[in-house]
Amino acid sequence: MAKRLTLYILFAMVAGIILGITLNRTISDPETLTNVTGHISILTDLFLRLIKMIIAPLVFATLVSGIAHMGDTAALGRVGARSIAWFIGASLLSLTLGLIMVNLFQPGVGADLVLPPEGASAGLAQTEFSLKQFVTHLVPKSFFEAMATNEILQIVVFSVFTGVAITAIGERAAPLVRGIEALVHVMLQITDYVMRFAPFAVFAAVTTALAEQGPGILISFGKFMGSFYLSMIVLWIVLLLLCWLIVGGRSKLLIRYIREPILLAFSTASSEAAFPRTLEALDRFGVPPRIASFVLPLGYSFNLDGSMIYCTFATMFIAQAYGVELTLGHQITMLLILMVTSKGIAGVPRASLVIISSTLAFFDIPEAGLLLILAVDHFLDMGRSATNVVGNAVASVVIAKWEGTLDPIEPAEIEPPPAP
Repeated sequence: MAKRLTLYILFAMVAGIILGITLNRTISDPETLTNVTGHISILTDLFLRLIKMIIAPLVFATLVSGIAHMGDTAALGRVGARSIAWFIGASLLSLTLGLIMVNLFQPGVGADLVLPPEGASAGLAQTEFSLKQFVTHLVPKSFFEAMATNEILQIVVFSVFTGVAITAIGERAAPLVRGIEALVHVMLQITDYVMRFAPFAVFAAVTTALAEQGPGILISFGKFMGSFYLSMIVLWIVLLLLCWLIVGGRSKLLIRYIREPILLAFSTASSEAAFPRTLEALDRFGVPPRIASFVLPLGYSFNLDGSMIYCTFATMFIAQAYGVELTLGHQITMLLILMVTSKGIAGVPRASLVIISSTLAFFDIPEAGLLLILAVDHFLDMGRSATNVVGNAVASVVIAKWEGTLDPIEPAEIEPPPAP
């Protein structure tokens, strides 16, 4: 099933590219084109809503089940500390690599692009980091509100309390543990149903993006996009190399196991869409569910490596485009600011752009520069989402290795049951 789904998604991407370019070339009236793409995008919106429908109960069930099987709170604290340490290191690596690559390629210098007026607004709300707001936001006012709004970090906090309480109660909570384990299997089965709709969503997403923007915009922003994608490839190599140094030979197979989640995240421009499949792929790779179900949800708030590298890369690109000189000291300050502020607005729509917007204001770089990258943000978001999947998969494997609990590896593909 997994292998067929990957092929279907690839086929859907190709078909979407063909139809998207065809619509862009044949429909000259912008209003008509918007109306057509608006109807096509219903498929993508529906799929992403289905994903949001299953994320919260899946995170809760897998995390509580995993903590219950850890056996003691000491193991939970150890896994949590190691996860946060890895996330901080990976974020610094991603931000620093973004700075290095954008200074190396300088995509904004001499860019033949029409710059928006410096006083123009990108229409994004300025969100400043507040320690009080960040800390208080960690704890949900209501578990049901957190579930309804898909506040992953709040769900994680409540799940940790629930898992620890179950561990403390012991045998009396056994019926509840069995019920939660049954819920895990039910949610994974629902995930399988939802994923069968993925190729249609991919087809609609790619068609809409190319029909609205056209292939020409990829050429206009070719230097910027090309250098950014090359930077992400370098980040993949560095992360996988670190994984190989820590985990050993089996890490060479990791990309094969998570290729479907990567492709799904790339084609839908949504890391969230890949969460259930990433969880299943890591299980087959040998990461115990109790580790993956804890590290992955945390990673979705604290370890978005693709978004991190984009923040420094895009901020410096805009500065270069407007001729704003930033010294090494300014760039180091920018890195530290992004390191802090990026952790304070988890869950905000288009979070990367909001972070960049506030950073531009801090260094007196025209916010209008965001209008430049907005034109190709969807295509960049595809790469960011795929990179986030890789980063969180590597984090889960590394933490499992540090815990000494990597299970035997299973076949990468889920074999269909034999015919009766």
